[in-house]
Amino acid sequence: MASGGMQLLGFTLAFLGMVGLIIATTMAEWKMSSYAGDNIITAQALYEGLWQTCVYQSTGQLQCKVYDSLLQLPKEVQAARGFMLTGILLCGIAVLVSSVGMKCTRCLEEDVDLKNKVAMAGGGLFIFAGVCAFVATIWYGDNVRRKFFDPFTPTNSRYEFGKALYIGWGACSLAVIGGSLLCCTCGQKTSAGTGPRYPAGNPKQPSQPGYV
Repeated sequence: MASGGMQLLGFTLAFLGMVGLIIATTMAEWKMSSYAGDNIITAQALYEGLWQTCVYQSTGQLQCKVYDSLLQLPKEVQAARGFMLTGILLCGIAVLVSSVGMKCTRCLEEDVDLKNKVAMAGGGLFIFAGVCAFVATIWYGDNVRRKFFDPFTPTNSRYEFGKALYIGWGACSLAVIGGSLLCCTCGQKTSAGTGPRYPAGNPKQPSQPGYV
């Protein structure tokens, strides 16, 4: 039962990681305008995501615009799109695979070894999905960091990390941890009894001294 509980915990963490990846991918706050240094323009805040840019006015109005061209996007944005969508797709497949292999489900009950292997495959998919999302968020975040500290970048063109990056990092961690728990617990085999077995019906009792 302990192994089944660890499986359920790992699946829950990995599923929450998938939800976090979806939220981070759709958010427009991958990077936001910085007000450090001599930048004193606070009338509006600029946000950029993987799919659109948004301007938040001091009056409370929010205006967003979808990117016009895919080929003109920076390479880190294109790469982040690909890696994040790949991670979400792999998480979706991992949910289906893990559901079949987990001990709390009735699928493949007649073949325990195959059931464990299926669950371990689902955990491996979760881990690979988390790594893909890690590559996307770290690459994008490193690009923001380098441009922020670049002395040739104008002060009013500097950006800082947005909320989507923090959500993405947390979601990646949940997916990797959850997948690792699935892989660690699904390989355990239930131990059968090691005592002597006798044929059904009238079992033979070992002879005792003094009895015929």
